[in-house]
Amino acid sequence: MGIIRTDQWLQEEFDRPAKICEKLQPYFKGQTAHEIYNQLMKFGMYRPSRSSRNNLKMMLDQKAWDKVEKLFSKYKSNWDGPDVPIFLFPLAQSGFFFSRQEKSKAGVSFPDKMFLFISYYDDPKEIEALLVHEYHHVCRLRMLGKKMEDYTLLDSIIIEGLAEYAVLKNCGREYLATWCHMYTEKELTNFWDRYLKNQLHKKKNERGHDELLYGGGRVPKLLGYAAGYNIIGKFYEKHNYSTKLSFTIPAAKYVE
Repeated sequence: MGIIRTDQWLQEEFDRPAKICEKLQPYFKGQTAHEIYNQLMKFGMYRPSRSSRNNLKMMLDQKAWDKVEKLFSKYKSNWDGPDVPIFLFPLAQSGFFFSRQEKSKAGVSFPDKMFLFISYYDDPKEIEALLVHEYHHVCRLRMLGKKMEDYTLLDSIIIEGLAEYAVLKNCGREYLATWCHMYTEKELTNFWDRYLKNQLHKKKNERGHDELLYGGGRVPKLLGYAAGYNIIGKFYEKHNYSTKLSFTIPAAKYVE
């Protein structure tokens, strides 16, 4: 599969993203185009605007689709990872619910597909960091083989921490997301005890899961992400790191 040429879709139907999402229906069984678009907007997909059209122009000028294709081929080979379709779209400018959000990029992954949302960037390595993070998700989700509704808050925390640790290993510390160093060790210890420790069993579709993972309300911003990266970092201070093993080690092992 690899990169799907959404550049062609965008040049034809930029102002009608729901029309574009009709082309995604074979990848989202039973969902309407509008349902797909609403889901993807939560993670960063563009709304038609002058700024998002500028993003598209930048992506075309920088041959973003070709670059992502090469990166995917590299990591698919290095990790013996699954061959999944990758969809590339301009990034929304603000107000979305994100996975690995930065000012210039975001993404969302499933066991069988991956979406990358990007805008202007000076350093191509930023796109590699995004792909590494999201493709690590794909590999771990695929290898664990659980139903999405069976994932717990602990699973989610560990998945995010592992994906960003892969960024550290493959791209370098300067490409880590801002949430990796958002809180001190003392703050994370306090937050873990106060917010997370007794909620780790909470299922992905249960109320409170997303608030604890992403932050919001009384919960500190991106708490689950920050806690996940901290847990993984401490684990690999004591254990040898293997990318391929990181796809299969149970989440509970990281917090023993």
